[in-house]
Amino acid sequence: MSEEPNARDPIGEVARIDALDERLKAAREREEARTKPSVGAEADANYRMGSRVLAELIGGIGGGAFIGWVIDHFAGTTPWGLMVVMALGIIVAFRNIIRISSHPQG
Repeated sequence: MSEEPNARDPIGEVARIDALDERLKAAREREEARTKPSVGAEADANYRMGSRVLAELIGGIGGGAFIGWVIDHFAGTTPWGLMVVMALGIIVAFRNIIRISSHPQG
């Protein structure tokens, strides 16, 4: 047999494997850059806290107004029941907002 190079030379295989490794490395780097947590996570937390504060405020005012209206309707104390209970609802809402904002985020 002669010592001629074979068509299935391992040197060609090594070059293909190296090229494949480079492409895989580049794909991994792109995927890490795409999926790593960004500054947007902090913005999402702030958005959630703002929504919660707004819900507390609207719920306190709306709930107090509704309960006060019901008291006025059945007790005939218009408009005092509405004003007193709505003021209590506002006080409770602000107390909850202060309590929410004093908790550390995380």
